[in-house]
Amino acid sequence: MTDLDRRTMLATGALALAGAATQSAPAHAEAAPKALFPVPAVTIPIAGAAEVFQVRRIYCIGRNYAAHAIERGSDPTREPPFFFQKPTDAIQNVAVGIVADHPYPSLTKNYHHEVELVAALKSGGSNIPADKALEHVYGYALGLDMTRRDLQNGMAAEKKPWEIGKSFDHAAVLGPIHPADKTGHFTQGAISLAVNGTARQSSDLKNMIWSVAEQIAKLSEAFELKAGDIIYSGTPENVGPVVKGDVLLCKLEGLPDMSIKIV
Repeated sequence: MTDLDRRTMLATGALALAGAATQSAPAHAEAAPKALFPVPAVTIPIAGAAEVFQVRRIYCIGRNYAAHAIERGSDPTREPPFFFQKPTDAIQNVAVGIVADHPYPSLTKNYHHEVELVAALKSGGSNIPADKALEHVYGYALGLDMTRRDLQNGMAAEKKPWEIGKSFDHAAVLGPIHPADKTGHFTQGAISLAVNGTARQSSDLKNMIWSVAEQIAKLSEAFELKAGDIIYSGTPENVGPVVKGDVLLCKLEGLPDMSIKIV
């Protein structure tokens, strides 16, 4: 075989391999999906840490103190726990040591305060046993479940969903999250709220009908809980209206105070 024949065979083989590779590859590479526009992540500061807590979902329990259940027309001895949600971008972060401006929302003429303990989850699952539930808690914060009460009551009277009374901009106020490995888990402790220096709400976490652990267990029967979920654990009695100019001071034994001004 001559050198010319060998060169012809090598060239022909290379062309055949190139053709096969071309046929096996897609006609054009698929571009990775690109978001139409950016949606910022919702985060909560963590006390004493550079990291932040990214929020996945906000759950709230209703009527979780017996006296509050009674003032809302419910029987706390028979009612099973019920939950609702707020959108994650309803969060208003309030730093320790400041009085944050909080805008009075549209559509309402009866805007109410509800001070609450908030639990933040680092993990989750489905059908979590109550005795294992606190293992999923990363930390705790002091929060306000702000409520357009007239809208909530109006929708409830018509037997319609009352989301409009609970789920709106700035409706989920809270301070920074404090890791449970530093604070311990909250099963008791004084919780209170004052408006312009006058006490309104005052109770103790031990008066919750359903503990944080039981709330996690019950929620996980209906939803698969995951890291990033936060749970507003219910408010004591004597919720009431606020108007522009009012200053709210929230206290929870074991956490720093939190304060807002209605503007």
